[in-house]
Amino acid sequence: MCGIVGYVGTQDASRIILDGLQRLEYRGYDSAGLAVVQGNGTIGVRREVGKLSGLGELVAAEPITGRIGIGHTRWATHGEPSQRNAHPHVGTVGEVAVVHNGIIENFLALRQELEAAGCCFSSETDTEVVVHLVERYLAEGLGLEQAVRQALTRVQGANAFVFLCSREPDLLIAARIGNAGGITVGLGEGEMFVASDIPAILEHTRAMIFIEDRQVAIVRRGGVQVTTLAGAPVTAQVHTIPWDPVAAAKEPYRHFMQKEIYEQARTVTDTIRGRADFEAGEVLFEQLSMTAKEARALEKMVIVACGTSAYAGLVGKFMIEALARVPVEVDYGSEFRYRDPIVNNKAAVLAITQSGETVDTLAAMEEARAKGARLWAIVNCIGSQAMRMADGVILMHTGPEIGVASTKAFTASLVDLYLLGCYLGKLRGTLDKAHLREQVDQLARLPDLMGRVLEHGDEYERLANHFHDREHFLYLGRGINYPIALEGALKLKEISYIHAEGYPAGEMKHGPIALIDEAMPVVTIAVHDHVYDKMISQIEQVKARGGTVIALATEGDERIAAKADHCLFVPAVAPLLSPIVNVVPLQLLAYHLAVRRGCDVDQPRNLAKSVTVE
Repeated sequence: MCGIVGYVGTQDASRIILDGLQRLEYRGYDSAGLAVVQGNGTIGVRREVGKLSGLGELVAAEPITGRIGIGHTRWATHGEPSQRNAHPHVGTVGEVAVVHNGIIENFLALRQELEAAGCCFSSETDTEVVVHLVERYLAEGLGLEQAVRQALTRVQGANAFVFLCSREPDLLIAARIGNAGGITVGLGEGEMFVASDIPAILEHTRAMIFIEDRQVAIVRRGGVQVTTLAGAPVTAQVHTIPWDPVAAAKEPYRHFMQKEIYEQARTVTDTIRGRADFEAGEVLFEQLSMTAKEARALEKMVIVACGTSAYAGLVGKFMIEALARVPVEVDYGSEFRYRDPIVNNKAAVLAITQSGETVDTLAAMEEARAKGARLWAIVNCIGSQAMRMADGVILMHTGPEIGVASTKAFTASLVDLYLLGCYLGKLRGTLDKAHLREQVDQLARLPDLMGRVLEHGDEYERLANHFHDREHFLYLGRGINYPIALEGALKLKEISYIHAEGYPAGEMKHGPIALIDEAMPVVTIAVHDHVYDKMISQIEQVKARGGTVIALATEGDERIAAKADHCLFVPAVAPLLSPIVNVVPLQLLAYHLAVRRGCDVDQPRNLAKSVTVE
């Protein structure tokens, strides 16, 4: 959701914080701000509404300099986007500043208590109650560290904070309560960094510590001490992050989303690498540490996820059931824990989350653990909460995904789900050696097939010029490609603001057919597979009602070309792997339509990359 950056060292804190916030702007962008302890011992604050460029212009016009500071880019929860609601928030005395990610569930009761005690609030946010609490404890003679601990014992909900105080100008206090989003401390030489996400500080250090639930980090120039909220020392593990900072730059692409679409042939290769043994014809997943006996004892699997990841889970259902013959349910993380789900120690619950910090998915994982299920996670962000919670982890290996609308993480998730199906199929005895080798061999062609799809760009621009003024689209697919219709519609909605619906094609006659006319394009996924003739029938029904058909078809399919108004061709691919290839043209179509409509592709309105509050 919101982005947090902190710095203490010898360099200009304002510059480092602004650079870091720029790398986190995808996490929230309705306002931004920074606070720095200046040379005269006072806290200077700059805050601005809108995108980060506005804050940069403000700081350029009204500079503040210092060697310690905190910054924030916001996606609103409490209070409208405005300068007074932007972070950092500073107390009445002006000695304490805080940035915050999460929701303080009992903020109203705390605010009423503080107002009754004479505190004056300058914002509508829940965050401000914390800075007033800390000031109250400082006034009682406590230092910043103890004042923060005391204040946070009063706070309910899942939250992450970073504090600074002008009384102690060499100290940042970072704290995490619950699963409100990550807090990472980066270790430098004579300087330290704090961030809510790795890309913000990766330019400066690859040595990082991840703060856990109910932990506090005392961060000074010379090092960091991690304790529990109660003050007990914690031995924190230092992780070395392999990502290259260049991966967070656009390179020659116009948008991060465009770059990430075109990276998919490489990221799919990285996802396969180390898991598929093409020589032996096997799949290796050491992180899952599962025996054949345990795999055979599985009675079902439940996939929990949100948004794009949930659609990946629907594709995974087809893959895993076909390869491992274990029943798979797919549930939204936001719904799973509220229906008393039936899972036990004979079930595996698999969470899919790019960030590893999506609050609804984490809550679903907690529910599954409480019921005794085996807990797995497919994640991208190393050291994320989901990664630490799970019994077994499958990393996506895509590197940072900056565009809010997920692309490469989606296809990496599909590859991971396919590999998991192969792995379980071997253990459960549903794939013999010859069949397993066939499945693994099919993976070897996948990056090249994706690369072939990405070679063609002109046709998408042509379609965007033709359809950019439409306000409704319908996407149809069947079988394993039905979830790809859902994902194609979601991408279009997210970044172009065109209303779009995805449907299983067989359901078109049960309602959506009433919408079809010459003004609404219908995108059909009609590749050569076992439901090909059924999709031909759907295309004919759309055409009979005056609809316009954009067909995704297999290369060389003249039958589809004769029936559809427009065709997007993909190479032939094994049925279980076809969604990984078929989604790419739908990503490109959504991208070019959004660009043609003048939309902000990387930062679509009202959306944030990682939803860390409920």
